[in-house]
Amino acid sequence: MTNPAILTVDDDPSVSRAVARDVRRRYGDRYRVVRAGSGAEALTALREIKLRGEQVALLLADYRMPEMNGIEFLEAAMDLFPQARRVLLTAYADTDAAIDAINVVDLDHYLLKPWHPPELKLYPVCDALLESWLATPAGSADELRVVGHRWSAPSFEVRDFLARNLVPYRWLLADDPEAARLLAAADASPADIPVVICPDGTVLRCPSQHELATQVGLRTTPAQEFYDLVVVGGGPAGLGAAVYGASEGLRTVLIERQATGGQAGQSSRIENYLGFPDGVSGAQLTDRARRQALKFGTELLTTRDAVRLSTAGATRLLHFADGSTIAGHTVVLATGVSYRQLDAPGLAELTGRGVFYGSAATEAPNCHGQEIYIVGGANSAGQAAVYFSRHADRVHMLIRGKDLSRSMSRYLIDQIDRIDTIEVHPYTEVVAGAGDGHLEKLTLRDVATGTTRDVDTSWLFVFIGAEPRTDWLSDTVVRDDRGFIVTGPDLTAGGRRPPGWSLPREPYLLESSVPGVFAAGDVRSESVKRVASAVGEGALVVTLAHRYLAAQ
Repeated sequence: MTNPAILTVDDDPSVSRAVARDVRRRYGDRYRVVRAGSGAEALTALREIKLRGEQVALLLADYRMPEMNGIEFLEAAMDLFPQARRVLLTAYADTDAAIDAINVVDLDHYLLKPWHPPELKLYPVCDALLESWLATPAGSADELRVVGHRWSAPSFEVRDFLARNLVPYRWLLADDPEAARLLAAADASPADIPVVICPDGTVLRCPSQHELATQVGLRTTPAQEFYDLVVVGGGPAGLGAAVYGASEGLRTVLIERQATGGQAGQSSRIENYLGFPDGVSGAQLTDRARRQALKFGTELLTTRDAVRLSTAGATRLLHFADGSTIAGHTVVLATGVSYRQLDAPGLAELTGRGVFYGSAATEAPNCHGQEIYIVGGANSAGQAAVYFSRHADRVHMLIRGKDLSRSMSRYLIDQIDRIDTIEVHPYTEVVAGAGDGHLEKLTLRDVATGTTRDVDTSWLFVFIGAEPRTDWLSDTVVRDDRGFIVTGPDLTAGGRRPPGWSLPREPYLLESSVPGVFAAGDVRSESVKRVASAVGEGALVVTLAHRYLAAQ
């Protein structure tokens, strides 16, 4: 099989030769280095590679090129090889343009010219991006094929699950001639949709997430009977706990009910996280953290839904919906929060059929040329607005307040102000939705005047509120009146002790009312709802777990 390609494009012959030389010197034994002198020439080369059924791992494009600059080239290249990692080569004077490109082409990195010595400035960047590409290679003949209906909640759930778990797949509408041939060959009918056809010929009809996970090779059952650290929830806090726990020698298992990353994993671009000055998408950050946890020996279980927590002496037991259990010395509850459901007539039955909670990035290409509506004024809503503005004709942000300043970071407000296709509607809420089989119309109300108006749209994305995923804990641990887990000093406020607390010491900082059970991240009462703080709590909780284990 032909080695995957690394493509470099620069209109300056000397620079073009230099970058190709340096790349070939390091990666020529594993990758085929293709050099182009213009954006058009590079696109022609990519189309030929595509026709031959080969892969492209990395694209390095100069920013300043005539006719088609580097950003325009990378944007066009995304349609041919969406999984290829993208790097922009820039002069110092073009740094602002490179930063702006992050939100246009989901840029992975930008490099300042000259990049000498390459051992310090070029190779570490390329090493990391190629490692990431190898971990999530683009699909080819071996990819899954998903046949479904355009406005089908089960079809959306299958695609969303695969995308969030970084499983390549090809999406085919049921009325497509190729889809009809696949269904006939699989002895499946339209009533079986969504249908997933696997590379080995296995056919899944209306599969559950557990069936999908098992088929694509995600682990769903524990390899051991007992662990030092059981982490529930795979968002930033859970991943942070897993990385630090496993790296410090604890037998660690991470349990996730759907896909790692949580709400942060669905973010199109996080730009205020320490160490990523050019920003990072939630999927990229999640993928790196997941691979880091696995490298240190964390066991990752997917599609496992915890329904109860109990204790048996020094053992903490998690009970799953299928009746099985997992045991450990310590437990970290990092289940995060969910977006609150929008309580308006007509929306519940249209969920997954035009009404989505969270960014639902898999739907972005389908919004091309259309107008979409986003409810919410916090960072998650702003990041989604910027992302969808690259696909939709117009993005309408609906907020109940007068402006975005109360709940959104300044850098994101400034970005939105610079995008002409994003319109913010203050004092506006959704009071109803309607449609035949999918969303077709929204009724909006002016909060100040009470007047209503109808708008035609097929797309509504909701980012409101934060409901902790703690109902399954019942009265096992102390929660506040909103359901968030109370920890540390807050448990002993006023000199009282948590119910059932039998130890002579006070609860540790992030410890719940059950000794050895900790909470980290958004699910914890009074926590700071930021990715950085969640990761920090995930790291801190491992130190506290060590302290707890040492005292046993």
